[in-house]
Amino acid sequence: QVQLVESGGGLVQAGGSLRLSCAASRRTISTAAMGWFRQAPGKEREFVATISGSGGSTYYLDSVKGRFTISRDNANNTVYLQMNSLKPEDTAVYYCACASGPGIRIREVQYDYWGQGTQVTVSS
Repeated sequence: QVQLVESGGGLVQAGGSLRLSCAASRRTISTAAMGWFRQAPGKEREFVATISGSGGSTYYLDSVKGRFTISRDNANNTVYLQMNSLKPEDTAVYYCACASGPGIRIREVQYDYWGQGTQVTVSS
């Protein structure tokens, strides 16, 4: 079992930045792909970004490319999502997820473990 705990969410003005962190309970994430998803009020959860187990490959939702950066620190079992130039439409609960294999993946069903989420609110 892997427990994931997100942190770093909050309220920020449009154009601002936040860095989300996802701390894992076990070192197994060092070989697993990790992802960030988000769910806005009244909408389905959507993929945001993913990173391979080695950190060598990443993939992003088109609307966040160039603004968000996913990274990982396997020595500390932590994954990050740096969010810059935030927009009101980025407002959502952001979830961290851990897959069972190393390759990047964008579908929810491809992830086995999920955190509880952290709220990000961007004011206009």
